[in-house]
Amino acid sequence: MIFGMTTFTIVHAVLSLIGIFSGFVVVFGLLTAKRLDGWTALFLMSTVATSVTGFLFPFDRFLPSHAVGILSLIVLAVALLARYARHLAGAWRWVYVVTAVILKVPALKAIAPTQSELPFVLAQIVVLSLFVAVAIAAAIRFRNLPLRTCETAVKECCPRQNIVNWLPPRRMNLSVENATTDSFR
Repeated sequence: MIFGMTTFTIVHAVLSLIGIFSGFVVVFGLLTAKRLDGWTALFLMSTVATSVTGFLFPFDRFLPSHAVGILSLIVLAVALLARYARHLAGAWRWVYVVTAVILKVPALKAIAPTQSELPFVLAQIVVLSLFVAVAIAAAIRFRNLPLRTCETAVKECCPRQNIVNWLPPRRMNLSVENATTDSFR
């Protein structure tokens, strides 16, 4: 035990801190219209792990932390769907941005000791307003980022490879037979 905490509590706290830090990096990336795929994966994985491990602590009744954990997992499910299943296409881009920013609010709530004094309530309203403003700004700036397709990912990864042989034919009058690597540049 370190500082009176069990190993499980320390792991939960470290996962939470990783989620908080990587989440701020991701929000910065959203505000600057950068995808930051690695940071996003770290943020989403550590936030899911934090929420799940929170349910593994012993308890005898339903607590407010359980409600926050359930809501966090629901928001995370939507963020994961928007990011990985829907590939940020169309409206899913702003859905992802809003859910990613919303996930940062419980992190601030977790560091407050009693959460009941009037100054804290006022500070919480101000912080929530700032997060709403950041979410709106991030949604506006991040939506202008072009979608990354399989073609562009392969071109970025292997620019000199002949990718025609293993990419499916395009739907616009372009088949594998008459395509050349020049058509992908």
